[in-house]
Amino acid sequence: MRSARSSRSKFMPARSKFMSESSKSMCERCPQAVGLLGGGVIGGGWAARFVLNGIDVRLYGPSSGAVERVQKMLANARRTYQRLTQVPLPAEGALIVVDSVADAVRGVELVQESAPERLELKQQLLADASRAAAPETLICSSTSGLRPSLLQAGIDHPERLLVAHPFNPVHLLPLVELCAGQRTAHEALARAAEIYRAVGMHPLIVRKEVDGFIANRLQEAIWREALWLVHEDVATMQEVDEAIRYSFGLRRAVIGPFRIVGDGIGIRRFLEKWGSVLNSPWTKSTDAPELSGAFLSKLVEQADAQTKADNLTIAELEQKRDDCLTAVLQALRAEGFGAGETLARWEQRLRDRLTRPADGSGPLRTPVLEMHSDWLDHNGHISEWRYLQLFSNATETLLSYIGVDSEYRSKSGSYYTVQTNLSYLRELYAGDRIEVLTHILGADDKRLHIFHVVTRESDEGRVATCEQMLLHVDAVARRSRPVQGKVRERMLELARLHAELSRPEPAGTSIGLR
Repeated sequence: MRSARSSRSKFMPARSKFMSESSKSMCERCPQAVGLLGGGVIGGGWAARFVLNGIDVRLYGPSSGAVERVQKMLANARRTYQRLTQVPLPAEGALIVVDSVADAVRGVELVQESAPERLELKQQLLADASRAAAPETLICSSTSGLRPSLLQAGIDHPERLLVAHPFNPVHLLPLVELCAGQRTAHEALARAAEIYRAVGMHPLIVRKEVDGFIANRLQEAIWREALWLVHEDVATMQEVDEAIRYSFGLRRAVIGPFRIVGDGIGIRRFLEKWGSVLNSPWTKSTDAPELSGAFLSKLVEQADAQTKADNLTIAELEQKRDDCLTAVLQALRAEGFGAGETLARWEQRLRDRLTRPADGSGPLRTPVLEMHSDWLDHNGHISEWRYLQLFSNATETLLSYIGVDSEYRSKSGSYYTVQTNLSYLRELYAGDRIEVLTHILGADDKRLHIFHVVTRESDEGRVATCEQMLLHVDAVARRSRPVQGKVRERMLELARLHAELSRPEPAGTSIGLR
């Protein structure tokens, strides 16, 4: 297998001189490079998540077609992320294909093993990796059910090995179960949690070593009962799928089985009412049906029928899956709940990492953004309300630039928009590449007067403008108060620099500091 780089050139661009404290701390949590052992479905998903978070990936995928498979998964994830978030992603990391385990783990801060679920194979791979990697390199296994203590056998420095079990598709689903072995150091577990959180995941610490960890044990119970229902002709595969997809499957994206019953009184009442059912013969969850030839034939026949009815190729089904999961995650983000809260935190970290001009002497510029086809309205151009979303994102970029981060919001407050004037000058279409320029027109201790201009890369003409007045609001009292500390200093300094620029037209005709 030949070495290759596919995502960016060998030479990295210099970082901006200006970087917020939150941005620096965020970058410190992200490794510069990771080594991936295995290029299957899980390994490819890890490659996509790391590369699209700006991290170099050294991939050892010895199976046939591994590189091509990973590249296709990366392309699909890139498309999905464009739909998932409007916060600009960092410059992509490099995908570096290597010929050996030693090459994959050399010079990296994290090794992620995603080989087939065979104990001897994983033990050998991890042992080889531990001998070639630096002693401080974290080594994590994506195993679905093997205990980490078994994987620690025969490796150098077993204190840095743990399980980091993700879920397919890895680039979208945020959960990663972290399980320590008998010799795993607490510091390794904490460091791993920081890394996975920094790339938009939700690390869940498994308190005790157990086969299958938490989510897979729950998943297996449902899977076992689903097989029984089909085996006993109670339902077809499609009917089992529909029973989950249209009921608790959607609910489980929001709330778990325990939280749904409420507080301690609620769970007591729930168990008093339904606890006896656990002893009734509703399910056969303690054993599984024999996978006889006849039963396998039944499953194959029904699976083929369902695939024919869907009329989708595997690739189309994967895209449909990602599109639907994206919509669910975005909906949950709008509510600030569950996995949507994880997405929102990741987006804020991405904003914190955006580089800005060192001196702020010109209008702030958002990174170039390509318009998506799903932003089109029935006339074939970008919907009107999407323009407002672009301006809202530009305002968030400005606030991030002056230091309004999550800590400041919780302690001191934030800016709230109290007036907006928006002018549509030209139409935008799918594929157009645009950027937003932001100019501070005026500022005082409570108010911030800004003007945005959308320009198109192809003609650099004005596409739309937006003038806004923002008011600084106290986080607790929920009423206006003066802006505080370093945020005030940065805001006033940027306003001073922008006051020396030519005032954009038609700024100030209806909004202004008076």
